[in-house]
Amino acid sequence: MAAPPNVNLAEWLRRWRDAGLIDADTAAAITAFEAGQADGVGAGPGWALRVVLAVGAVSLGAGVLLFVSAHWEAIAPAGRFALVLALVAGLHGLGVRVGMRGLPALATALHGVGTVAFGAGVHLTGQIFHLAAHWPLGLLLWSLGAAAGWALLRQWPQLVVLALVAPAWLAAEWFSLSAAESGSSGTGETVLAAGGLLLALAYLGAARGAVSSPPRRVLLWLGGLALGPASLAWLLSTLPRNGIPLPSESSATAGASPTLAVLGWTVATGGPLLLGWWLRGPGVWPLGVALGWMVAGLAGPVQQVTALRFTWWALGGVLLALWGAREERPERINLGFVAVGLTMMGYYVSEVFDKLGRSASLIGLGVVLLLGGWLLERLRRRLLRGRRP
Repeated sequence: MAAPPNVNLAEWLRRWRDAGLIDADTAAAITAFEAGQADGVGAGPGWALRVVLAVGAVSLGAGVLLFVSAHWEAIAPAGRFALVLALVAGLHGLGVRVGMRGLPALATALHGVGTVAFGAGVHLTGQIFHLAAHWPLGLLLWSLGAAAGWALLRQWPQLVVLALVAPAWLAAEWFSLSAAESGSSGTGETVLAAGGLLLALAYLGAARGAVSSPPRRVLLWLGGLALGPASLAWLLSTLPRNGIPLPSESSATAGASPTLAVLGWTVATGGPLLLGWWLRGPGVWPLGVALGWMVAGLAGPVQQVTALRFTWWALGGVLLALWGAREERPERINLGFVAVGLTMMGYYVSEVFDKLGRSASLIGLGVVLLLGGWLLERLRRRLLRGRRP
């Protein structure tokens, strides 16, 4: 029952499951078997080898960086440019060589370092020749290089660089535009926070069902790691002015013209939605629900009433968990319940803790953690069991 060549195995497994040809256990067994046959050598690299290769790649990049920086001033501009080209070409060439020798994991590590070196080379080239250019364009060129590497190699380091650098380029363009118009670079944090949170959710929702392809798992990991910082940034950028120190003086797009504000919000919200449509098709609607939750959370009552604001964030965690239960994704269920638990603890610490005595507040905190944790764990396990076929 092998899938036709050059076809996404996960999609075929889903079709076979929907047709009743196989069950979930059989699909998982097929996926595990095909993963073990990676590269035709019977098994992919173990976790120990992955750690060694990752540390080796980081050490190689750091060593080259230190060596070049120590001798940078003594090298002529032409020599500097030649060194940059040789570094990028040499890393990728060595990656091709070891890949042909049957060492795909090492080749992936070398190509990954080469992709990072390409980004450094873009910025160093501008410094070498004193090019007066629009600095966010360096990030654009880096993301284009990573996109070309992903199209040619289909390896996860290029996808990671592309998924991180392309949004960084858009954020840099927004900072540059808002700074040029308002004279300050500290404007429009709410726009960036909204885009970051929606993008994290779009990455998190890349994987659907019990089986997912490796590229979608890469985006899933990026979204899961970015969801916490993105949520915190959105919270800080939307808090009311009630004495809490904020990282900036602006609320949403202070100092920006209406045209620039509309452009910023369109890109920040429309970009992740378009990415979600490309990844999920009609199943993009949960991102629309998330956008509605974010917009409704800016309403006056939610912002002015502390209890309602905490309840609103707990509702966001519940929606994330229900999304995961609907699509059989346990990581979304777990992250949703983590959000609910942190919201409950945050409300107790900020609104109840200082109103009780020292011992009573500590006892109450222990009860909240133990009882709340037990209840949330029961609900989490029930959701996980309820979605198993």
